[in-house]
Amino acid sequence: MSTPSKLFEPYKLGPITLANRLVMAPLTRNRAVAGLVPSPLAVEYYAQRASAGLLITEASQISQQGQGYQDTPGIYSKEQVAGWRKVTDRVHERGGRIFIQLWHVGRISHTSLQPNNGAPVAPSAIPAKGKTFVNNSFADVSEPRALTLEEIPGIIEGFKRGAANAIEAGFDGVEIHGANGYLLDQFAKDGANKRTDAYGGSIENRAKLMLEVSKAVSAEAGAERTGIRISPVTPANDISDSNPQPLFDYIVDRLNALKLVYIHVIEGATGGPRDIAPFDYASLRKRFSGAYMANNGYDLELANKVLAADEADLIAFGKLFISNPDLVERFKRGAPLNAPDKATFYGGGAKGYTDYPTLSAALDPAE
Repeated sequence: MSTPSKLFEPYKLGPITLANRLVMAPLTRNRAVAGLVPSPLAVEYYAQRASAGLLITEASQISQQGQGYQDTPGIYSKEQVAGWRKVTDRVHERGGRIFIQLWHVGRISHTSLQPNNGAPVAPSAIPAKGKTFVNNSFADVSEPRALTLEEIPGIIEGFKRGAANAIEAGFDGVEIHGANGYLLDQFAKDGANKRTDAYGGSIENRAKLMLEVSKAVSAEAGAERTGIRISPVTPANDISDSNPQPLFDYIVDRLNALKLVYIHVIEGATGGPRDIAPFDYASLRKRFSGAYMANNGYDLELANKVLAADEADLIAFGKLFISNPDLVERFKRGAPLNAPDKATFYGGGAKGYTDYPTLSAALDPAE
């Protein structure tokens, strides 16, 4: 490139130094094997992409109750911890850095995935309009039941245990999934939360679970190794809030007080328009003294523009990393990008997962 780009500069994220400011966003690929353990293919998949400044794994449920789709990996059993250890070891051998994303889907699930085929849990017994991927096909999500007050400490404990397991598995840190209409987002937003107890009503009450989880996870993993993903205005998974700006200004103020290492912000509709609803992301950036990781619809040009304007510290790329394991190198050279094969995004084997060609292989097929 003719002008130097901040994208390729190292960045100090808490106690670790990232080789560049490109982040591989969490990407659900539905390829876990028996016991919901990451497969040997996953070891290769993440290792291939280790040149990213930071890899964030696919969302990984903290309990069976937290699962919403078939064949997504967990982080609650010894076997899952051992499977993830193979991933982190290989990524570290390649000089990479890797966080795991801790997940509880809440109401975006199906009875067939739940303990004893029970109803998924949610802040309120309001079904989401949407589908999930179970039994190799898409099905309507099941009607949820409202969590009781007595159950909420168990949710927080599940996230805390997931963080402890992640550190045992060798991860450099953890990202709490507070976005995209999953459990913590469901509690925060008034479209899904109609509770009248300490976890419903006011902004402070609706934000409570996300903040309690953040406090518990950061106490376990270290605040300097804990990030969180939020999506203020996405409609993903039938989620909505009547007034997201004060809600997320409040949440980010409290996350800042906890000294989390980053906020990972989906700007606009997840995987869709960046301008779906008015929202002042600069307000979140100003309120947070840690790193601001921007996500959604970024290409090289937009990433360079936002970093040059100091509107973000790190840029997360999703689909581009699926089809370009060496995305960093391709961006550096201004090289063409592989197009992703959407038919192989969810489920399957190596095809569309570990078989995308690198630039060196494309330039020299004999390699």
